[in-house]
Amino acid sequence: MATLQLTHLNQSLLPSSSASPFAAYTRKTPGRHSSRRLLPTASLLSGPAPTTRREFIFETAAAPLALATLAGAPAPAWSEEPALSEWERVYLPIDPGVVLLDIAFVSDDMNHGFLLGTRQTILETKDGGNTWIPRSISSAEDEDFNYRFNSISFKGKEGWIVGKPAILLYTSDAGESWERIPLSAELPGDMVYIKATGEKSAEMVTDQGAIYVTSNRGYNWKAAVQETVSATLNRTVSSGISGASYYTGTFNTVNRSPDGKYVAVSSRGNFYLTWEPGQAFWQPHNRAVARRIQNMGWRSDGGLWLLVRGGGLYLSKGTGITEDFEEVPVQSRGFGILDVGYRSKDEAWAAGGSGILLRTTNGGKTWTRDKAADNIAANLYSVKFVTDDKGFVLGNDGVLLRYLG
Repeated sequence: MATLQLTHLNQSLLPSSSASPFAAYTRKTPGRHSSRRLLPTASLLSGPAPTTRREFIFETAAAPLALATLAGAPAPAWSEEPALSEWERVYLPIDPGVVLLDIAFVSDDMNHGFLLGTRQTILETKDGGNTWIPRSISSAEDEDFNYRFNSISFKGKEGWIVGKPAILLYTSDAGESWERIPLSAELPGDMVYIKATGEKSAEMVTDQGAIYVTSNRGYNWKAAVQETVSATLNRTVSSGISGASYYTGTFNTVNRSPDGKYVAVSSRGNFYLTWEPGQAFWQPHNRAVARRIQNMGWRSDGGLWLLVRGGGLYLSKGTGITEDFEEVPVQSRGFGILDVGYRSKDEAWAAGGSGILLRTTNGGKTWTRDKAADNIAANLYSVKFVTDDKGFVLGNDGVLLRYLG
């Protein structure tokens, strides 16, 4: 296996072009504001004026509550939206337009968690996700970039964050402090996923199919696959994979099973790929349906679910990796379903465009729509169940739903 010594990568995993993959990010992003510590609520009435857009939005949201409290009046309601049957909306002190991308909790303290998103968004909770406050990480402050934090994972008190442009953060103290781990500028693709796997150990995936593992706190990384997806497709393009062509080897989505298997959807949605520990290459698969694939992931029983554009949902026949799927009727109203999250072997939730929220209690055979979610004007991108009784739905415009059970 190849080894990455901080700034050295296995050449077989480099993209064919000699241009730096980060050339598009060399100019300063307009409207970039550095994050600063937020003022306490009491300072809203007597303290200095907010100095950043993030502080302004947080303090503006908090001011009516502080004034109402001082006047002895009840705090104003956040929204007139009807309560969801098993979910509640959690309002966040972030910029409008932020897309929430991932959430994770410290393994040793399930009340302590972090929420990631676009526009350099990192939020922290210490009450199980009821309330969140913006978190500034000094090692991620760079005036030239406005990071999109894609993925976060904890194992014990050790945690990892990856983002775009290329950034890797590590903590050994449950997120009290974060250290930036140097990476080569020639990293093939953008880092889209990371999984904490053990003490000082993690597994990292890029959108070009590079998989790296570390066992020494990110000091060096070993390649788990021998080539990028582009190289695999170019080598096997004559194998009959429908839609595979030269240089189409980037991922739209990638999901990992508890036992380390991966399933990824091509950027065009015209085929999918799988990888199991020990394999040297990604395995491309023809899609079994006419419409393009939106997303794929793993069921609790080890089988696969598959979403297609336009709102279709399919389940694989049996468990494991297969190309044999059957469609399941869902009330998607024509909106795309974007993600599925399993709470248990039988219960799962699916979320999608225009506030679509669906539930199954029989492993996915039938689904019912939670109509109360129709009043939330947002696309719901991700369903995450941290434990059986702790779940979240992440969306655009800073929409976060918390599972009540």
